[in-house]
Amino acid sequence: MGRPENNVDQTVPARAELAQYLRERRRAAGLTYSQMSEAVGGRISKATFERAASGSTVPSWDTVEWFLIVARVRKDLFGGMSALLHGRELWVRARRATRAPYYVHKAPDPTLVSCTAGFLRALRHQHVWAGYPTPGEMELTAGPGALPKTTTRRIIAGDTLPVDPEQAVAFLKACDVVNPAALEEWLAAAVRAVRDDPSRIKHLDRWVKAHQEMARRSRDRGIASVTPLLRAREEEGHAA
Repeated sequence: MGRPENNVDQTVPARAELAQYLRERRRAAGLTYSQMSEAVGGRISKATFERAASGSTVPSWDTVEWFLIVARVRKDLFGGMSALLHGRELWVRARRATRAPYYVHKAPDPTLVSCTAGFLRALRHQHVWAGYPTPGEMELTAGPGALPKTTTRRIIAGDTLPVDPEQAVAFLKACDVVNPAALEEWLAAAVRAVRDDPSRIKHLDRWVKAHQEMARRSRDRGIASVTPLLRAREEEGHAA
């Protein structure tokens, strides 16, 4: 397995926790860093994988994702998906710990937003809470054309609102807001913000429709998750 590794840098606990998790995954897979680099065709170097597990820096998500994909082991649930999800959570915490301003202690609550300035501030805080993804990372997450880097920079800076509901949803999903119920709350906040902005009030109907559609998706998802439980209870009642 090569020479012994240096101890994990404990300067930032959240960063150290991510590094320790990566080391545990590599050891469980029985791989060296050189073998891991070879497994990805040299796309990520041995030195980059080593640095990712050092605790001295927060690696890019691309590096962490490939690290966990290569180091997956047979006992992983869902082909390694559980390891990726946990790794993502640790990575976000590490980014948040090293990049977030001192005054952002929790995720923003969109239900408290009542105006344009409040919505812009909430979007910025959500971006921080998601670990400060770069505009380039967010563009890749959203897909081609959905979230241009230049527009993303302006939203992050608080200079402009998303141009339409689709862009708002793309921004939020790139900041780890993916649950329809949560997106419904954010779109409701956007409707209030647009009402507060004379330059955008003419587009209000579009935002209202987007909110209504997301509310429908949220309800449908809730019904889908509750129905099996209700069916099971009914079957128990008939059996009794």
